[in-house]
Amino acid sequence: MAFIQKFMASLVPTVKADEEEAELVDPQKVIREECSLQPKCAKLQDKLTTCNDRVNSRKQTAETCLEEILDYVHCVDHCAAKTLFSKLK
Repeated sequence: MAFIQKFMASLVPTVKADEEEAELVDPQKVIREECSLQPKCAKLQDKLTTCNDRVNSRKQTAETCLEEILDYVHCVDHCAAKTLFSKLK
């Protein structure tokens, strides 16, 4: 068994990451967070929060916040799409 492991190790090099290496960050998350802070998207997020608070305060309601969610996500995605692909390798 040890022979097979040594043989495979000689064929397939192993790469060990440095423990001091920085944690990888998803550029999409960073860009989306920045976009959510822009005034237009922040305004839509406030509307979504208001709707969520209103719906959650009631025990029975047919109201959903689907329109507010779609508007907010569309705003953030539209903003992020402008710069996201320039960050990809």
